Amino acid sequence: MKGNKPNAGKISKNRRKKLIYCYIFILPQLALFLAFTIYPIIMSYVYSFFNWSGYGSLSNFIGLENYAETISDPFFWNAFKNSFIFMFFVVLVQVPLALLIAILLNSSWLKGATVYRTIYFLPVVTTTAVIGIVMRFIFGAYKGLINEMLLAVGILDKPVDWLGSMDTAMMIIILVGIWKTFGMKMVYWLAALQSLPKELFEAAKVDGANWLQTFRYVMFPLLLPVGSVILLLSSVNALHVFDLVKSMTNGGPAFHTDMVDLYIYRYAFEGGGMPRAGFASAAGVVYGFAILFVSLILGIVVKKTGGKQSSH
Repeated sequence: MKGNKPNAGKISKNRRKKLIYCYIFILPQLALFLAFTIYPIIMSYVYSFFNWSGYGSLSNFIGLENYAETISDPFFWNAFKNSFIFMFFVVLVQVPLALLIAILLNSSWLKGATVYRTIYFLPVVTTTAVIGIVMRFIFGAYKGLINEMLLAVGILDKPVDWLGSMDTAMMIIILVGIWKTFGMKMVYWLAALQSLPKELFEAAKVDGANWLQTFRYVMFPLLLPVGSVILLLSSVNALHVFDLVKSMTNGGPAFHTDMVDLYIYRYAFEGGGMPRAGFASAAGVVYGFAILFVSLILGIVVKKTGGKQSSH
């Protein structure tokens, strides 16, 4: 036993050395995370209790007045409603459609699948603000590409102000939002599909199951846990839309496409005069709790679907 002690000590020393190197490599990332994520989150709670413009010291403590003003502001609830409308329709269309496209691209008979995947994923890596500016020209009221095409084929008699009309502005924002992040959801589904055991599909084929039966009784139950995670990620991401709306409509017309992120930005950096960073922080905290509530509900769904899957 005594002869093993030096060897045990040597292993412990080597392990300690590896751990030190690990912490050294993690330290820069941890420092950035604390400085640019944790610290701003904590300070946003602090700022929300002050009438603070973003300049100078925190001296004018007003307690819960910013929260009371936020909750009583109809423009906040308008932006709140628009944010959830955007999230609902983007997720409703994007998640199942991305699954169908992923199934198609995962098919062995499809030629050039890599090219199609690249085409679908290109909008994801394209700067959102640039897409917004381009879409303003495409959906422009005069000399816009969509109007020119529809006028040429006789569908329209006169140009339509797609982004300047209350009837169409939100619809266009939602459609562009679906297209912009569609490729990411498709990649999620592709990763899930490629992890499924092929033996189950071969067994279903031998048993005479058609495609619909295979999807319903084999593929769907296996994809359900991953699908609930995709639903969670898609919902939370869709509730944070800023640069697309800022570059396309800036919340117009008449705040009809205003979102909470844009509402917070407006008070924090514009304010029509002196910015109101304290009030913007309070609005951000209220909206943050709303997103947390949605995340908890969807988190329960993730846990339940994962539990059902594991029990089988």
